[in-house]
Amino acid sequence: EVQLVESGGGLVQPGGSLRLSCAASGFTYIRYCMGWFRQSPGKEREVVARFYRNTGSRSVADSVKGRFTISHDNTKNTLYLEMNSLKPEDTAMYYCAAERAIDYVSCSRFTRTDFGYWGQGTQVTVSE
Repeated sequence: EVQLVESGGGLVQPGGSLRLSCAASGFTYIRYCMGWFRQSPGKEREVVARFYRNTGSRSVADSVKGRFTISHDNTKNTLYLEMNSLKPEDTAMYYCAAERAIDYVSCSRFTRTDFGYWGQGTQVTVSE
């Protein structure tokens, strides 16, 4: 059974940094797509970044490009989201998600409903 456990959220001042972690277990198939999503009150859950395990391909949303970096540690089977130069508008609940995909093209097209496995979420608050 696939399980995703998130950690690393917290309160940080504007301009600060945080690193979120998503520990994955139960994966036996290497061709999987993983992503980070976030949701703030009154807004839809939106994709922040995604990573395709088989090729190491990755991408981030335009809203966080240049500030956020997605990475994966194969030995620890853990997905990371490094967040720098944080802004108050980055405040949200952040979620880790995963789903099988045949290639990165498919992974890049996945929307929220295509991901079958989700973590519990971790809160990120950017404020003075």
